[in-house]
Amino acid sequence: MSTTYDVKLGGVQYRADRATPIYVARWRVAGKARSKSFRTKGLANAFLSDLRQAAKSGEEFDIATGLPASMLAQESRGPSFLEFAQTYVLRRWNASAARTRETDAYALLSLIPALVADIPGRPGDEELRDVLRNHALLPEKRRSPLTGEQAAALRWLEKASLSLASLGEARILRGTLDAIAVTFAGSPAGANTVRRKRAVLHHLLEHAVELKVFPSNPLDEIKWTAPKAVTVVDPRTVVSPAQARQLLEAVAKVGRKRGRRLKALFACMYYAALRPEEAADLRLRNCNLPESGWGLIVLERARPQGTKRWSNSGETHESRSLKHRADKDTREIPIPPVLVAMLREHITEHGTAEDGRIFQTGTGGTYSSSAYSYVWQEARRLALTPAQVASSLAARPYDLRHAAVSLWLNAGVPAPEVAKRAGHSVDVLLRVYAKCIDGEQDHVNSKIHSALDV
Repeated sequence: MSTTYDVKLGGVQYRADRATPIYVARWRVAGKARSKSFRTKGLANAFLSDLRQAAKSGEEFDIATGLPASMLAQESRGPSFLEFAQTYVLRRWNASAARTRETDAYALLSLIPALVADIPGRPGDEELRDVLRNHALLPEKRRSPLTGEQAAALRWLEKASLSLASLGEARILRGTLDAIAVTFAGSPAGANTVRRKRAVLHHLLEHAVELKVFPSNPLDEIKWTAPKAVTVVDPRTVVSPAQARQLLEAVAKVGRKRGRRLKALFACMYYAALRPEEAADLRLRNCNLPESGWGLIVLERARPQGTKRWSNSGETHESRSLKHRADKDTREIPIPPVLVAMLREHITEHGTAEDGRIFQTGTGGTYSSSAYSYVWQEARRLALTPAQVASSLAARPYDLRHAAVSLWLNAGVPAPEVAKRAGHSVDVLLRVYAKCIDGEQDHVNSKIHSALDV
């Protein structure tokens, strides 16, 4: 290895002449120009700072690579986990919904602070999560300016972040799994939360396999059992048709106007099994509402609620393609006369938004999940007994959709048709609603009773 002490450090150049803007650190070794690109200015400055410290301490620089000896071993190990996580988020940004971006980031808020070296000056975990959430895990144009504390926290993270390659070590990977098994407050995390975060980690490592960082996914080699999550609908949450009617009537009595505006939205969840985000984007052109008989809804889009920083528009609600469907794909749902009448009445009383949406706030906006959940809880208190209110019966608006699908299955509608209307695959439908399908229990009990000869 040929080395030299002839080192001249330059500065950081911002390059915006490409799809993803970069920061380029520049320096010269033995008269030869060197450069290295980074996603953030902080990473580029930290790199030059490391070079400067090496030069001050009298280290020799390798002429072939332009790096001091102390950095050669680290450089050979590839990107840090922080760098790779940032690249992962940006690579998926354009193709992901706001909720998916938020899920990815939420997992990384646990993973990145856990995958660091024990070096002095570690900021608090909340400070680390803050700079990740508001800056490091966002595209360049979406980042808010760094405060002094945030800049210090990011510099520490950039220096302390372990290499991506270190996740090939079982010890480190087990520690990572331990980190996602607890909440930010340190208490045991819910099973669904743990499983979602592990799924993000697994997918991130799959990407590393594609880039030849690992020969296979190291997470597959770890014997670790994720907590069991409930994946089936609890029959105790499912209302009967009579209870559903009582609840819908109670909704209209909540507040001065809000309840009346939301009654038909909740009815769409029960009579058509719409998801809340599907009802939120339902438009007049999607509905065939005859004066009598059955009507038809042809769903085109959904309007999920997310956090502004993760959305394309910077708004809370965005219109997107239907869940698990290709862009511009639709779903047809025949609707019974009772829902046809409710929708016709709603449109007559409240009109539609400028873009044709049937359900709108008094100012033409979209109801937040907290707003319609409040109305729903008030309606439960009006329509149900105290014992039922305290139970899980229709505890969430989404339970109306569960009640609709359960009703269809128990009415004898073939599973493929139910799946088609609900927007499920048949296998998911039967797995999720397995406990809600009646019809065989009395027959089986009768057989057992006869066998017992009592």
